[in-house]
Amino acid sequence: MKRLEGRVAVVTGAASGIGRALAGTFAKERMKVVLADVEPDALAAAARELAGRGAEVLAVETDVTRQDQVDALAARTLDSFGAAHVVCNNAGVFAGGLSWTQPLEDYQWVLGVNMWGVIHGIRTFVPILLRQDEGHVVNTASMAALTAMPFAGAYHMSKHAVLALSEVLYHELRSQGASVGVSALCPEAVATRIDHAERNRPAHLRVPAGVARSDVELVDGAIRAAVARGISPDVIAARVLEAIREDRFYVLSDGDAWRRSAHSRLEDVRLGRNPSLVPPV
Repeated sequence: MKRLEGRVAVVTGAASGIGRALAGTFAKERMKVVLADVEPDALAAAARELAGRGAEVLAVETDVTRQDQVDALAARTLDSFGAAHVVCNNAGVFAGGLSWTQPLEDYQWVLGVNMWGVIHGIRTFVPILLRQDEGHVVNTASMAALTAMPFAGAYHMSKHAVLALSEVLYHELRSQGASVGVSALCPEAVATRIDHAERNRPAHLRVPAGVARSDVELVDGAIRAAVARGISPDVIAARVLEAIREDRFYVLSDGDAWRRSAHSRLEDVRLGRNPSLVPPV
């Protein structure tokens, strides 16, 4: 998509981090922006900020793990703006630990948001884009989709799934000659609030308090450190904007360390050798 002014962008996870940066970037392009998030106060604040800059904004509280709420998000979007042109399935969370001791609640929560949120977004919005025969889908994966580090099984699973589904979607749309683009966003560590994702974990998926787990403490410390030195979400949003305009699928990290880690894994696959561990540091 070359022309974005006057078009409609829908962003999930829009109240903070990459989602908020995407919404702000689209607003600067004079797009109408639909912000979706499960955190109502932060969502309202983000919407007020963009509206204060003169953007046309719609805020819709949305739990992307629920298909009915994503359907409602699409209905509100069409009722308000009549179309959806850029759809960013971006909401994401993180929980770490040893794969065999990590609670099922962690797997259910992480896969529910990171993977099922994208599935729901595709199922709801792609038919709309096809009817228009115009649009672009951006699915937020991660460089974790191209690597496999210990103590983050649920997260890596979710992001590998997002990348695979995005590639499948790309091929399917191309095979039909559709004028709908797809990008898979695979950023490195970003200065977001993913290290505080627990604030939005639903009550029925919370892990009982008081359970001491050294593996979780180790991972939490690493995530906090990565976020602290992470790049600005605005840098990621700029990459996405460029990819949409260029109809480019892969939106990858510019960091050499992450590239080395990904290349090592791909080389393991190519050569059929056992997995090597090349941390992205």
